[in-house]
Amino acid sequence: MTQVITGQSVFALVDGHLMHVYQTGIEGGPKLVFMSGSGTVSPVHDFKILYQELARVCRIIVVEKFGYGQSDLYESSTDIDSLVSYQRQALTAAGVEGPYILVPHSMSGLEAIRWKQLYPQEIKAIIGLDMATPQTYQEWNPDTVARRIRFISRMRKCLDFGLLFWMPLSTRGLNRQEIRLQRQLWKRNAFNKCYINEAQSLIQNIRTVQSAGPISCPILMFISNGKQVSPGWIDNSMQFARQMNAQTVSLNCGHYVHHYESRFISLEIEKFISSIR
Repeated sequence: MTQVITGQSVFALVDGHLMHVYQTGIEGGPKLVFMSGSGTVSPVHDFKILYQELARVCRIIVVEKFGYGQSDLYESSTDIDSLVSYQRQALTAAGVEGPYILVPHSMSGLEAIRWKQLYPQEIKAIIGLDMATPQTYQEWNPDTVARRIRFISRMRKCLDFGLLFWMPLSTRGLNRQEIRLQRQLWKRNAFNKCYINEAQSLIQNIRTVQSAGPISCPILMFISNGKQVSPGWIDNSMQFARQMNAQTVSLNCGHYVHHYESRFISLEIEKFISSIR
């Protein structure tokens, strides 16, 4: 009989602080590890609209980094090898062993690539939800990063002074209790120092990934219409896809592709997983 995991949370002790790992789905199914983009205040809630579609055939794991979701607001090291290491430690503490299929959104695409570079035997495939690649940031420089950090800092001050009364959050697929918790986590997590530290490490993290060379595994990339991201996003994504022999699916929607096309994406993911078994 297939064992079903229903909304299981583990708070793993990593580097002396708690990191939240959420699981649902089928015990023996392919292990999909969802990795959130920068500044997503509650990854478990953000990804639900997509993973609830996949939970009937897959084992769903959402790792919330420090400063995200219900994990501690701990200003840990944010070099990319540390970011990967912390997530691996959390999975081990939660009793989840590889191989994994990583499902990164946006900037965590860099972490997924690095994970495959460092621990190739642990990663069976990568499914990118408008994932960032080293090519994505070709035009970025220290001034670009500094502007991003100033914006995050200003927004946090506005929040602390009670000037941000409303911020759009996707509530797709959430019940009332989850919406309430998501809102609480937004007030706690939005524009926190962990996000600033990640931004400060970005350029060096890109160099680390680039210097390690290409990866080899099945890759499926869902690519947005590019309107909510940096200039050249689509071209840079396609360039990476060609270099890695990745499959691509172009979508006419915004950067949080899983909010807009969850049903279609889930069906494409199921087909992709069946093709690599």
